[in-house]
Amino acid sequence: MLKRFRKPAVSAAGSGDQPVPGAETGGDLGHRLRAPSRLHAFNRYEIKYLVDAAEAAALREEIEQRLDRDHHSGDQGYGIWSVYYDTRQLRFYWEKIEGLKFRRKLRIRHYGDRFAVQDGTPVFVEIKQRINRVTQKRRVRLPYRDALRLCDRREMVEHEPSQAAFLEEVLDLVLRLDLRAVAMTGYQRHAYMGRDADVGLRVTFDQRIRGRDRDFHLGADSENRLIVPARKSIVEVKANERVPYWLTDLTAKRNLQVVRVSKYCQSVEAHGLAPRSIFHVPDHDHDLGRDRPTVLSEA
Repeated sequence: MLKRFRKPAVSAAGSGDQPVPGAETGGDLGHRLRAPSRLHAFNRYEIKYLVDAAEAAALREEIEQRLDRDHHSGDQGYGIWSVYYDTRQLRFYWEKIEGLKFRRKLRIRHYGDRFAVQDGTPVFVEIKQRINRVTQKRRVRLPYRDALRLCDRREMVEHEPSQAAFLEEVLDLVLRLDLRAVAMTGYQRHAYMGRDADVGLRVTFDQRIRGRDRDFHLGADSENRLIVPARKSIVEVKANERVPYWLTDLTAKRNLQVVRVSKYCQSVEAHGLAPRSIFHVPDHDHDLGRDRPTVLSEA
């Protein structure tokens, strides 16, 4: 059994996921949102499961009978790439491991092909935080150059009045806590959306979960390492108020077990930046040995 490594608790400094990847063409590919404001905030309850790929495929077939496929997914899904910022002491990482009731993290996120990212490509600067059982995500869309200027160069960027408070909060976090890019994650997502009585429900299937601990430019032609075994998928249920009974019955019928897994923490631990906690997805147990993380040279 893996031993839990603990660090003395720190005071908290501070998601659901919206179907943001779009089918538009041009510079906004994969980044338009369905609301007029460029600052978006939403609260959700999140439940995660770690399942075998075969089980995930079967579950997707059942899910498709009750939910609509996100039209951005297509047959192959869509890519999500995130660069996470943290302190030198990995404050945000330890807040998650210690299970603080109020915790947060800062990231820059891109939807779509990361090799297409250029200075003017729209990306999201996001603060994702958890307050008790509720996950909140606030974000603003910026050109990639401005996102880097804000988070790396620690300078305020041009913005609309509605974005001011959020951008000031981001800049305060970066300056006050001396944040820096620590880890990157990427994966392929298939997403499903509720309809009728299930409006607000979202179920996502993430696979080929990989990352790196250097070369943090989104468009860098750098190698990535699997941080979750290849035959495992992370299934996430996101609901505004409650998870419908038919879905809880479905997960119970398939004996799915709720897990506490963070892709950011997984990347931190997989690259040896912190001791592995009890929440780390094992990659060396006898049943996962053949899927030990390897280096991937593709996106």
